[in-house]
Amino acid sequence: MEQKQKSELTKELILNESFKLFYKNGFKTTSVDKIMKATNLTKGAFYHHYKSKQELGVEIISTKIKQRVYEGMIAPLYQEGNVLKLLETTFSDRVKSFSHYEKQHGCPMNNFINEIADEEKAYQMALKCIIEEWKSALINLLERGKSENSINNEISSKAVAIYLISAFEGVRGIRKLYNDDLVLNDYISGLSLYIKQLKA
Repeated sequence: MEQKQKSELTKELILNESFKLFYKNGFKTTSVDKIMKATNLTKGAFYHHYKSKQELGVEIISTKIKQRVYEGMIAPLYQEGNVLKLLETTFSDRVKSFSHYEKQHGCPMNNFINEIADEEKAYQMALKCIIEEWKSALINLLERGKSENSINNEISSKAVAIYLISAFEGVRGIRKLYNDDLVLNDYISGLSLYIKQLKA
């Protein structure tokens, strides 16, 4: 195996295992030592790729977490079809798709926001970038709905986008407190009622 390929595989291993540990145990409590134990790598291997845990954290946000949000919540908003239905199915289908583990541990992005976003500008900027892209996709879809006369022209697309993101992220956090999905079912019902109110 070429050295470059080996190096890339090592970096990918660090990213994958770090993401799992951060998601399960939190960013602050996961030390470089714990990451090295999970990867069976030396500290030298870690510091060959990353100057610090902070640098690794920013890359986790900018790659792993961004990809999850993009695939689950942003890309579906650019599909063709009825705008109101797209809005509802994107959010409700995502909620329904979560594994038991994901329900117990909440949203990785939201966990990062709550744990460290107020401590480092680098974390804040990386997380904000994801939210802004998500918000932009929602605004774009809502504006399309207005142009197609399926969405009420009087509504603020920006306000609706922020509300939808906040409600979704909020219920992801709240679900961690419960042992069943009743709160998720109530969220889906509330989402449906809210989206009906957007209709032109």
